[in-house]
Amino acid sequence: HQHGALFHCDAVQAVGKVPIDVKTTDIDMMSMSSHKLHGPKGLGALYLKKGTRFRPLQRGGHQERGRRGGTENAPAIVGLGKAAEMAMATMAEDIKRMTALRDKLEKGLVATVGHCFVTGDPLDRLPNTSTIAFEYIEGEAILLKLNQAGIAASSGSACTSGSLEPSHVLRAMDIPFTAAHGAIRFSLSRETTEEEIDRVLAVVPEIIAGLRVMSPFWSADGASPENFDPAYA
Repeated sequence: HQHGALFHCDAVQAVGKVPIDVKTTDIDMMSMSSHKLHGPKGLGALYLKKGTRFRPLQRGGHQERGRRGGTENAPAIVGLGKAAEMAMATMAEDIKRMTALRDKLEKGLVATVGHCFVTGDPLDRLPNTSTIAFEYIEGEAILLKLNQAGIAASSGSACTSGSLEPSHVLRAMDIPFTAAHGAIRFSLSRETTEEEIDRVLAVVPEIIAGLRVMSPFWSADGASPENFDPAYA
């Protein structure tokens, strides 16, 4: 602000999961997504601090005070409002419950799988999101096996775009590329059950063990530096 810059916050993953009070922050604009807090899909919202200059990207009418042309999706907007109300009503309880399930998942996988670790800050973090880096295997292979087992997760790499490079975000966090390639994100919600966490804990170790047997960077004694090819970076 001292240099005339505006602060936009991408809060898609945070809204509905942790308390956010824009009035007590220096945020000028904040984006959120409806389906991330159990609202209708296909809808988002932009908070704009009063007095903040704004130039429309999509013109064509007087909708939304001239900020975006096109007819509003009124039912979805109402759904987002209701989802926000429901999230606020049980947020404190949900945070406590999701944190406990997340911690159980992380501790269980780290203890049973080996050669894996949780990325990010151990305390200052969302209660429902966990990214675990499994070393010496590819994240896309893990996702394929998880999908076959009926478990939904997402990869921390960019392999789906046709690139074999690991996530630039994880690399900026100094995560070794041998681990960043195998980073998997598990997302919980207030609807996640302990039985679902137990199933993940039962399935994932076997998947990782099976994939490591096929990995050129793995030996019977664990990670093998002599198998490492620098070109893989």
